[in-house]
Amino acid sequence: MRMQTFNLTTDPWIVVIDARTNQAVTVSLIELFQNAQYYRRLAGDMRAQDLAILRLLLAILTTIYTRYGADNQAYEWLTMNDMFEVEHVDEDYGIDEIYDDLKQTWADLFASGHFSTIVTDYLQCHAGQFDLFGDQPFYQVTASAYDEFVPEAKSVARSKRTGKPTGQVAVRQMNRRISESGNSVALFAPKVDETKNELTLAELVRWLIMYQNYTGVTDKTKINSDEKFSNGAGWLYRLNPVYASGRSLFEILMLNLVLVPTVSDEQYIVQQPVWEYATLTAYLQERQRQQVPDNLAALYTTWSRLLHLEWDDHQRPTIYSAGIPMFDTEDALIEPMTLWRQDKKTSRFRPAVNGIKYMGKAMWRNFGQYVNVNRSDDIHEAGIVAWLHYLKTEGLVADDRQLWLASTALISDGNMSSQMPATEVYDDMQIQADVLFDEATADHWPVRIEEVIELTQRIGDGYYHFAATVGQIRNIDAKQFAQRHSAQFYASLNRPFKDWLASLTGNDDRDAKIKEWRQTLQQLTLQASSVMMATSSSRDVRGIVERDKNNVPRQVNIFTANDQFRRLVFTQLSGR
Repeated sequence: MRMQTFNLTTDPWIVVIDARTNQAVTVSLIELFQNAQYYRRLAGDMRAQDLAILRLLLAILTTIYTRYGADNQAYEWLTMNDMFEVEHVDEDYGIDEIYDDLKQTWADLFASGHFSTIVTDYLQCHAGQFDLFGDQPFYQVTASAYDEFVPEAKSVARSKRTGKPTGQVAVRQMNRRISESGNSVALFAPKVDETKNELTLAELVRWLIMYQNYTGVTDKTKINSDEKFSNGAGWLYRLNPVYASGRSLFEILMLNLVLVPTVSDEQYIVQQPVWEYATLTAYLQERQRQQVPDNLAALYTTWSRLLHLEWDDHQRPTIYSAGIPMFDTEDALIEPMTLWRQDKKTSRFRPAVNGIKYMGKAMWRNFGQYVNVNRSDDIHEAGIVAWLHYLKTEGLVADDRQLWLASTALISDGNMSSQMPATEVYDDMQIQADVLFDEATADHWPVRIEEVIELTQRIGDGYYHFAATVGQIRNIDAKQFAQRHSAQFYASLNRPFKDWLASLTGNDDRDAKIKEWRQTLQQLTLQASSVMMATSSSRDVRGIVERDKNNVPRQVNIFTANDQFRRLVFTQLSGR
């Protein structure tokens, strides 16, 4: 006999760090929004899972606060129904007036330090859509609805009738810390084989949300469609995410709560999270258009799979999964939480997806992708950075406020036929608002920071070449040797550079602060080369004979390689 209810609005399932006790606690949606100011951050099973849940929370807040002000009253330009949903938008109101109201709501909420009671009212009204076992089960569908939209051969009814289940996803595959399919065993999983399919209901909800965002492409079942389509990866899995962090969960939610569009829009768009669609048919019809959503609530709650959970007498779920047509990432600029890369042939923008070969590259080294330093047409600034810029320009965050940009990526194995998760990476960087958005002079900070990063990477390139030469002298794989030592070199720079970046202010003498980093960089670089020299052998001293382009022989050993590298360091770091 199945459980009657597990409601996300009132049952605890979200793990947070309580700043008052510094302990992890599990809370419901209503508890989270009522006490977000007391929580430090989300603290689920994975950082990537936290990001998926963060976007769900933002979908709720974006929906509510684009309809109601911080005083819990609906905006004058909207007519609302009893379900807190928009019935009519007054066209007599100009978009500037509407945006002013939305800006004021954000300012009032941020100043108050907590969310208003309208959030609880909305969640209580829509509690039926947040029940794991409800008539409209959360982030899934009933068996009859599933069978209506999939081929009969893949239906739940046929699986039960024949005893030959098809189109299923194991719990151990939905659990992205295991991600074990039926074809391969996860050797280093955090659970033994006997418990890989066991989850509490709270855990299941978290993985359900994450799976809809980070689905791979191993499953073959699809919903019925007039147009052919391939099962795509989850939307968040296709991005290189960036978002704002903060000193509390309330601040994190507020700094990522984009109420005024950063992409130009001349009309008010009604937010429509997936649970507000009148019927499943209406939602799937919209998805078959394969158009990027025009509102953030829809984007943040995008399903990648039609899921049905069938429960046995022991409360263990069997998960049926069918692919839904996914819209393309090209020019999906409504998405605020990603870096973008311009296609040189088409001039269109696509997310700059993180891959295994880039996973060791720290955020600060890609500074120019987060901020359009030179206002180039071929750079599209991350939407969340544009939103923070708007908040600073409008005086909603102080000039001297420290801003945290964070990145969490679940990186696939690179196999296009499976896209199984290979690793998770997290990084962040801290920078003052008037430094990040300094445009007062031609000598503004973003340009100078980018110059410093380019200089640092020239030194890094020189160290890579030095290490490769040493590898060549030692008659080992020079490329692999250089890559390993280069990674260690940049790892030694990460904390000092992030500390230097966080120390910058709008009132600094730019040249003095840059000289400070040059001195630090020189010290760390010479330390790295000294460590390399300390491991040298007689073979390194003896060296090898190389021939230049004119076929003239020359002796190369670890001393000549080190001298060449040190000349580069002193030449590059002795200037301005």
